[in-house]
Amino acid sequence: MFKKVLIANRGEIACRIAKTLREMDIRSLAVYSEADLGSLHVTLCDEAVCIGPAQASQSYLDAEKLLQAAKAHGAEAIHPGYGFLSENADFADACAAASIVFIGPTPRQMRDFGLKHTARELALKSGAPLLPGTGLLAGPDEASLEAARIGFPVMLKSTAGGGGIGMQIIRHAEGLQAAWDTVSRLSQSNFKHGGIYLEKYVEHARHIEVQVFGDGQGQVIALGERDCSTQRRNQKVIEETPAPNLSDALRKRLAETAVSLCRTVDYQGAGTVEFVVDAASGKSHSESEPEGFYFLEVNTRLQVEHGVTEAVTGLDLVEAQIRLAAGELSDLETLRRIPQGHSIQARVYAENPRLEFRPSAGQLTEVIFPVDTRVDTWVETGTDVSPYYDPLLAKVIVHGRDRSDALEKLGNALSATRLEGIETNLEFLRALSLDPVFRDGAMTTRYLGSFRYLSRTVDVIQPGPQSSIQDYPGRVGYWAVGVPPSGPFDALSFRWGNRLLDNDDDAAGLEMTVAGATLRFQSETWAVLTGAQLPAMLEGIEVPFWKTFRILAGSTLRMGAISGPGMRTYLCVQGGFYVPAYMGSRSTFTLGKFGGHGGRILRTGDVLHLSDK
Repeated sequence: MFKKVLIANRGEIACRIAKTLREMDIRSLAVYSEADLGSLHVTLCDEAVCIGPAQASQSYLDAEKLLQAAKAHGAEAIHPGYGFLSENADFADACAAASIVFIGPTPRQMRDFGLKHTARELALKSGAPLLPGTGLLAGPDEASLEAARIGFPVMLKSTAGGGGIGMQIIRHAEGLQAAWDTVSRLSQSNFKHGGIYLEKYVEHARHIEVQVFGDGQGQVIALGERDCSTQRRNQKVIEETPAPNLSDALRKRLAETAVSLCRTVDYQGAGTVEFVVDAASGKSHSESEPEGFYFLEVNTRLQVEHGVTEAVTGLDLVEAQIRLAAGELSDLETLRRIPQGHSIQARVYAENPRLEFRPSAGQLTEVIFPVDTRVDTWVETGTDVSPYYDPLLAKVIVHGRDRSDALEKLGNALSATRLEGIETNLEFLRALSLDPVFRDGAMTTRYLGSFRYLSRTVDVIQPGPQSSIQDYPGRVGYWAVGVPPSGPFDALSFRWGNRLLDNDDDAAGLEMTVAGATLRFQSETWAVLTGAQLPAMLEGIEVPFWKTFRILAGSTLRMGAISGPGMRTYLCVQGGFYVPAYMGSRSTFTLGKFGGHGGRILRTGDVLHLSDK
């Protein structure tokens, strides 16, 4: 067995691998960029080395630096995780040349399956059903002719890459030229490969994938399937196993097809064979006619959603990868298990779903995960989330007796999770977990495009010169350690605001200095303005001071400069704003950079959350 393994990745997968290595009594070597100095995976590993600046191209994607780190610190093997260089055949070749074991498939297998058009050719030879499509296209003119032959709608795809990048649905011939330009640009900029091909688009599609594991000698086993249909813009959000509402005949055929394909190349290690399933046919076919599914692609690596397979099988797929690479896994049958129960995974991202899922960055001022749930994560309270990498923060993984039990556990786990300081998709996930279509197991890959939910948030359109979250009595009793009292400057006006709303005395409100903010409310609430007078218009209608008023969902409150006596105005809302308490108070202390919203005054683009009270 290896004595030391370098983890050529970051984030939750690096933490996940580090924990498995520790359980196997193998020393772990972390690599990190300058932006990840305080990342959890650095502290979890036995050793750590900085390999460059924040830009991935100069750190995590720099194969030479990774190999130098491995050799300098005596690592015998490299585990690439997923993303970055995990499917880079040239990097795997370089590892072999340096006498370092690459924990993953062979370079040849990565090349065979790495380009989607060659993967289609292999699938065709193995007998896997394919959607009508093409090989690589010479240009938009050929694409137009082929699209007419196949029939619209079609999907224009980059042959390289993944993660939903380089894919465009084309419904009419007029849109083909623009789609070609977009896909070509994305393919070149993201994957350095301009190859493009066409494939028939399935309007009501499910995304089902089969987890496989091969010994590199011709033996391959299937470890169940996963439903990954809950996607937004071709990026997975929730995954589960077993796939709901799938006939036994189709389930069996998917596994057989995946195994047959991977056996043709003597597949080595963990991999995933992905399929498109026609939602209209997935439940109805018999043992003798289990059609309605089509080969999509092969991912020659560990998948982000591998945890749900581990939950129902009891396997540690990372450990199996390491044992195989070390030559200590001689019989794949030891991995074969009968799946037990149902598992669902929700991906928690640093992003704003209401702004086209725009990534967010900054310091997490509160991180709370349920203690009775598996959570693969790399963040904790105080973690700085940088803008340089994928915004995935955590994977919440539940395991139940059946799907109904797993759904209940998922809802409870998401309700118990708190991530504050930056915007995340947690509220989106909570709403989605209660959605009737999701709960019925009737998701298709396009459903989230029309999914809407109630967001109990307030968008800061314009913050005003010095607006901050405060509470009463504020942070008191810490002068001895250098923290002066904080809280509302005009405590009487602030307290009257909360009294008028029948709020608790310590409900957090907004203090505005010199001039007010412009705020858009995403859900209905009641509010009151107190303190120094300023003009305040709610959807063009003036609102009074010292009197509660109703704010409807989607309304914008615009406040101007203070014109009367005093310098501070207060906006209190029903139940108060939710921010985590720090040293016993939610009040902002800007000099100390703690309390309130991110320990600072408000900025344009901030999102405030209404309390659940």
